[in-house]
Amino acid sequence: MTDQSPSSPRRSGGRAARRALRAAPLATDKRPVHAGLRGGQLRVLSDLDIANIRAGAILGEDGRIRFPRALVEDMLAVACKDVTLCGRDPGNDLHLQGTKVHYGTAGAAVHMVDVEGRNYRESTVQDLYDAARITDQLDNLHFLQRPMVCRDIADNYEMDLNTVYACTRGTTKHIGVSFTEADYVAGAFEMLHMIAGDEDTWRARPFVSNTNCFVVPPMKFATDACRVMEACIEGGMPVLLLSAGMAGATAPSPIAGAIVQAVAECLAGVFYVNAIKPGHPAIFGTWPFGLDLRTGAMSVGSGEQALLTAGCAQMHHFYGIPGGAAAGASDAKLPDMQAGWEQMCSNVMAGLSGLNMVYEAAGMHASLLGFCHESLILGDDLIGQALRCVRGIEVTEETLALDVMRTTCLGDGDKAGVGHYLGAAQTLTRMESDYVYPTLGDRMSPKEWAEKDKPDLLQKATARKLELLAAPSSATFNPALDSAIRARFTIHLPP
Repeated sequence: MTDQSPSSPRRSGGRAARRALRAAPLATDKRPVHAGLRGGQLRVLSDLDIANIRAGAILGEDGRIRFPRALVEDMLAVACKDVTLCGRDPGNDLHLQGTKVHYGTAGAAVHMVDVEGRNYRESTVQDLYDAARITDQLDNLHFLQRPMVCRDIADNYEMDLNTVYACTRGTTKHIGVSFTEADYVAGAFEMLHMIAGDEDTWRARPFVSNTNCFVVPPMKFATDACRVMEACIEGGMPVLLLSAGMAGATAPSPIAGAIVQAVAECLAGVFYVNAIKPGHPAIFGTWPFGLDLRTGAMSVGSGEQALLTAGCAQMHHFYGIPGGAAAGASDAKLPDMQAGWEQMCSNVMAGLSGLNMVYEAAGMHASLLGFCHESLILGDDLIGQALRCVRGIEVTEETLALDVMRTTCLGDGDKAGVGHYLGAAQTLTRMESDYVYPTLGDRMSPKEWAEKDKPDLLQKATARKLELLAAPSSATFNPALDSAIRARFTIHLPP
């Protein structure tokens, strides 16, 4: 046991040592939270509830397509149960299995939140590229699904390809994109093959997946999206089967009913994918959203939304298929207190429920209409705390700390106990592995806060944004590749 007497050198330099230790970057295996922590502690549905939700459809004569239960079960049997979503950097690979949890961005926001001017403007390809670069440097954001639309590119084909370009040039984490039409997919694959090196390398490690709204709730296939999905499957791209019904509008108003419909629609998607290519990687994307029935507005920041997402996660586990749903978005227009409580509520519940892919987990405001770079950065702190909740409490002989208590309280041999744990070897060695420290969150005393000119959280986030965007991007293409891409495609982002 380390000497804990007041005269110990460790005690005299304790505070400086702790600060130095905290400032040093942690090795990956020493971090207190990381991608793929196992959740599943939260179960908002009972076993009987799950059985009732999965009840089969009744055959009718109204012309609708119905899949026999046995056939659906056959498709579930061959569906991919262990999906790996690759990053361009293998260190960013995501293993979607069981209750492993990953947080990332998503959405199709059409506006950017200007926190300084407190207003909204249309989103651009530069904004998307900046979001990718920021996400690439945030430890607790594990993937980048396109969070906004490039409103400055009028041609849909050019917009789709520039979305692929901006995201892949901005991050080496896994990327999710969508395509407007099936005919546009071939051009995207040509670009992705160039970035990967060749088609075989791409197919071995596809680092972009297709976010596909294959269904128009309630219960109708979306023809154009299904054609896109077929083209993506043929090209070896993983697929997110996204069902996004609105409870009370395009899905039943009760939470259980909205989950029933989302599950049924995604089961149809599983059937579709595996009929084309058995075992193709597909994510069970039940994304039912809440609705404020007083006004008709979306309520993505509500407690009901958190329950919808947590319930969907349990259904993914029931079928044994990797799944994703929406959490972490806010109805607030700015990164304020409302945004904080809304984002934390659903992010924590999603993680505790063991949701594999938590989409829209940071940066999303105004009921999915606005995206904010500062909020994305603040979301990294927020998700770090959510992940710590997911990790839970480890109970071992070491963490029970009985020996440390004995030495601290009673002493060791002829040395009296010091009566506190500040200098204990366990405190120092576990301070980083057990605790998550916010990058921007304020834990100063009022006195220290005043002495430091009362720093403002949003101003700190803006400064951090500028710092991150000033750093070189790890995902930047080499000049020859970038020139080749620009010679082949119309790229709107400046070199």
